[in-house]
Amino acid sequence: MGKRHTLTKRRQPTLAFVALGCPKALVDAERMLADLGQAGFVLTDRTDQADVIVVNTCGFLDVARQEALNEIRNVARYRRSGRCRRLIVTGCLVERDRERLRRIVPQIDSLVSVHSRDQIVSAALDGDPAYMGSAPPTPETDAPRLRLTPRHYAYLRISEGCSQHCTFCTIPVIRGPIRSKPADLIVREARELIDDGAVELVLIGQETTSYGRDIGYEPGLAGLLRRLDSLEGLLWLRLMYAYPLTFADEVIDAIAECPRVAKYVDLPVQHISDPILKAMGRRMGRDQTEKVLYRLRERVPGVSVRTTMLVGFPGESKRHFEELLDFVNAFRFDALGAFAFSSEPGTPAADMPYPVPEPVKQARLDRLMLAQQQIAFDLARSRQGQRLEVLVDEGGQASRSVARHQGQAPEIDSVTFVEGGDLRPGDRAEAVCVGTEQYDLIARLADDTL
Repeated sequence: MGKRHTLTKRRQPTLAFVALGCPKALVDAERMLADLGQAGFVLTDRTDQADVIVVNTCGFLDVARQEALNEIRNVARYRRSGRCRRLIVTGCLVERDRERLRRIVPQIDSLVSVHSRDQIVSAALDGDPAYMGSAPPTPETDAPRLRLTPRHYAYLRISEGCSQHCTFCTIPVIRGPIRSKPADLIVREARELIDDGAVELVLIGQETTSYGRDIGYEPGLAGLLRRLDSLEGLLWLRLMYAYPLTFADEVIDAIAECPRVAKYVDLPVQHISDPILKAMGRRMGRDQTEKVLYRLRERVPGVSVRTTMLVGFPGESKRHFEELLDFVNAFRFDALGAFAFSSEPGTPAADMPYPVPEPVKQARLDRLMLAQQQIAFDLARSRQGQRLEVLVDEGGQASRSVARHQGQAPEIDSVTFVEGGDLRPGDRAEAVCVGTEQYDLIARLADDTL
């Protein structure tokens, strides 16, 4: 599930856009919103008063699909009443369940594929045909975008699709194989976002560390990081969705050496037990995974490492889970998200033997997250007394602002509450950590920045 974004403005004709899902889906939403705005539609956050409603969905996990379906059913009542003239559904759920969607929500006028976002205006105007789909296209520019993030940070997509084919994942089916954007195009988009006020760019893709291999871009992700690092006006360049198998030493060197590249990596590991990693199709075992992680910490002092784990995979025994738990306690990730295995139709894992019972999956998920909670609390307390460079996300309420230091990504990680001063979104400041509130830090402006 992802954060819900809406935008508002008053005049007719009106269009309500509900954006669900991950940052990749958010970039799709921002691009479609720009096209709709240029076509004359004006946005409103009042779905009960909109002439057209668009729901951009996530289809990765069952819980996200259910969230999207509930939202579609919720707004379909306005189509039934006649207040809404068109109901359009787009995004990943369309790729997974389009026939089922039309059957259970007949009020849907148009279904727009993730590969056909350029047809959104046609769908909003007339809606023919009912399903707009195509083969995965060569990545094109994501500009112009009507950004839904705060002005001071933006997501920058460097590739689309994934070619790793993990046995539990539907992304290759939904989004297709990896397709990298040309580096010159990425640099141009980055420059436009910086000129629009973004001082933090978050690099995203389904699998960022394979960037450039499909198009013969020899410098790869490391070369791209170095090019983007040279852009004036940029404070932080943040790397998300890295894949351990393709995490090259050159990328680690670029993170260490480039001053604008945040000392932060999102590196989904999924598991650590060799039999489970093999069953997941990860194509690397515990030894290779640990070498990447420890090499990253050794060569990038102070780096924050975020990961994702998947518990309850078919065949996961108590011994496999205890191995995972011991590893998490030993490595002490700075941030960790976890999911219980969800059987996704059409994936190899859905047909694997020895499923883990639901109560056992949930119990293991709870144990893992409680262990990580203690680690996160300990790491937060260890920062007391540290001087932090922070970027403000929300201005002060009663002289308390919401900010982030370099080791905190927007929307998914903890935050730093900064006391003192009249700070506004996008401001940069130096602060000293003086305490914690569970996962979050409490800091005061440093004397030389008051």
